[in-house]
Amino acid sequence: MSTSQGNFVWYELVTKDVNGAIRFYKDVIGWGTQAFEGGAPYTMWTAGGTPIGGVMSLQGNAQGAMAKPHWFAHVLADDVDALAKKAQSLGGKIEVPPTDIPTVGRFSIIADPQGAIISLFTPKAGSEGPARPAEATNGHFSWHELKAGDMEPAFRFYAQLFGWQKTQAVESPVGIYQMYGKDGRTLGGMATKPKNYPAPPHWVYYVKVDDLDGALARVKKDGGTVMNGPMEVPGGDRIAQCLDPQGAEFALHGK
Repeated sequence: MSTSQGNFVWYELVTKDVNGAIRFYKDVIGWGTQAFEGGAPYTMWTAGGTPIGGVMSLQGNAQGAMAKPHWFAHVLADDVDALAKKAQSLGGKIEVPPTDIPTVGRFSIIADPQGAIISLFTPKAGSEGPARPAEATNGHFSWHELKAGDMEPAFRFYAQLFGWQKTQAVESPVGIYQMYGKDGRTLGGMATKPKNYPAPPHWVYYVKVDDLDGALARVKKDGGTVMNGPMEVPGGDRIAQCLDPQGAEFALHGK
């Protein structure tokens, strides 16, 4: 397993209203957009001019967790085909089989044994894949959180798949919040979701903003919902979880 396998590299929004989503996130976060050149029509999100992800239309034949507007992330894999098979052997499910993206690489979308969706991605030979800053700056994704049905078996699945390791664990209102990472770098956290939480296990991705209160005001103004927060977290930063106008969950992170 290489040192790069298990790193988050790209973030995609699947939505019912691409143009509406672009207007919303441009205003709330300040992202730009850029057309992808070299393949099928595709709009990329940019932060400070750097592509960080993309947005696409929800397909009518999508099923299960993929049938509603949602964000999902691509995680680097040394070999998408081999890692998808490994995920399956660990109790996961292949939602989209390994597929080539012309000029870019190869990906496969999987569900973990509890149903949370994530994508495996291998860049095309000779490419390093999307560049990521060593530390998240404004407009970049800063934290990757799993709301699991049961945190401990969920962590074991990802540890075996990506080589993630436990880092710090803290007590939270919902129980143990377990942070995880790789090679000395913390990538995010996971916890067992409350029994009355109105959604199945899923990933939530946090974006860093320079003015959290201002961004949350724009969420509300533009038709989104602030579900939780703002609240302070260890270290003094503040976070909030939100829904965009189409119902996709995302989170914001500010100093």
